[in-house]
Amino acid sequence: MPADAPTGAPESAVETRGLEPIPDGERGGRVRELVPTWVAANISVLLLTMGAGLVISNGLNIWQVLVVAVAAPVLSYGIVGLISLAGKRGGAPGMALSRAVFGQRGNLFPGALIWVARWGWETINAVSGAYAVLTVLDLLFGIKSSTTLIVVTLLFFVGCTFVVSGLGINALRVCSKWSTYLFGAFSVLVLGYLVATTDWTAVFAKPAGSTAMMIAGIGTIAAGGISWVPSGPDFTRYLPRTASSKGVVGATVGGAGVVVLPMVLMGAVMAVGTPELAAAQDPVSFIGALLPTWIAVPYLLVALVGMLLINSMSMYSAGFTAQTLGIKVPRTWAVSVNAAISLVFGFLLMVVATGFFGSFISFLTLLAVAFSAWIGVFGVDMLRRGEYDGPALLDTTPSSAYWYKGGFAWQAMTAWAVALVVGLLFTEVDWFGGPLAGTWVGRNGLGWAVGILTSGLLYAVLPRTPAAAGRAPAEERELAGSLSN
Repeated sequence: MPADAPTGAPESAVETRGLEPIPDGERGGRVRELVPTWVAANISVLLLTMGAGLVISNGLNIWQVLVVAVAAPVLSYGIVGLISLAGKRGGAPGMALSRAVFGQRGNLFPGALIWVARWGWETINAVSGAYAVLTVLDLLFGIKSSTTLIVVTLLFFVGCTFVVSGLGINALRVCSKWSTYLFGAFSVLVLGYLVATTDWTAVFAKPAGSTAMMIAGIGTIAAGGISWVPSGPDFTRYLPRTASSKGVVGATVGGAGVVVLPMVLMGAVMAVGTPELAAAQDPVSFIGALLPTWIAVPYLLVALVGMLLINSMSMYSAGFTAQTLGIKVPRTWAVSVNAAISLVFGFLLMVVATGFFGSFISFLTLLAVAFSAWIGVFGVDMLRRGEYDGPALLDTTPSSAYWYKGGFAWQAMTAWAVALVVGLLFTEVDWFGGPLAGTWVGRNGLGWAVGILTSGLLYAVLPRTPAAAGRAPAEERELAGSLSN
């Protein structure tokens, strides 16, 4: 097998591995492959809209936006990178490794919540992709949006997503590599156009906003990265155990930051001349109004590929999550469940919802809180744990080393449940407000950070769950069985 072959099926373009840990002999991945992976995970015009929101909604000036655009990916994708280390250590997807933390049955609870949260993330991206197609059709052919066309574009986008995510890690890596090159080239072109045409006097004249709004902005932008944390190990499980941990974290942060920083800044600059950008029902069509057609159309097409890859990566991970929940179908078909759901929810968001940006920010906020409770528990456990018992991850019977008591690790479950409630207490969105949302933490949008700290600290002080609940690791149990025979 070639040294850089990333899968266990070199003769096929379709990845055949599922939840099972990747054997050491098949781990030919390289750390540098993570850079285009996380570039692709952020190729979305939604970052332009979010950058505009920092100016219009948060009242920040360009220098404060710069701080947000640097701090947010370092914070969020730093956490993604750290949790990703579990992938090269255990060789399995994140939610499969999570069984070792929560127990075979206990893992169903955070797994189900994370799976449902992915429905929303995939819906948001499907809608953005469909809007990109509609905008291109309008710019090139004057075809206006209609309910029928919305359905057709959603079917097209989700269908392409299903194909790429179904093929697996090889297809994702190839697409990520080339989309990185294309998007980088066109982003430089857009940036050059903005530099030449922007009223920089107006940009730099904007007064500074409050520190609280800047902190809240960091939380909002970081929330998108936080949603990738449970998926981090999915993309590092083909790395050799000896792969550099610093390199993994650096490649993750660098890949994300090289997209987030310029996109958020460009959105902020655009907002000075187009303040309605942050409140638009359609988060994509403004590009056609702000850029000449010869730039807007190819840029949107490249961004469309990026949004397709984001959704493909999310569905790829969602397929593993569905398998850990007991849906006994191959990973290739497990993603079809999320594809169907994103079609239905996407149609509702495009046709029924009255405001995209408000719905998007509310969703991101709640998504970050939902994931943060899992992050704290899993992160502390990862720091304590030396290795993962591969056979025990797949053994969902009471004989599993990760069965614990009745299938539950009560320490992890307690810390997770408490942190989830505490995080929501400090959270406020358009249609939900916790009783502590008016505090400093709540006003600064830090409910997700409270969730991580609460779950991590509580899990750290609770008695440790016995590694095998009185049982030997799987290899020792097999050896003992053979000796007794």
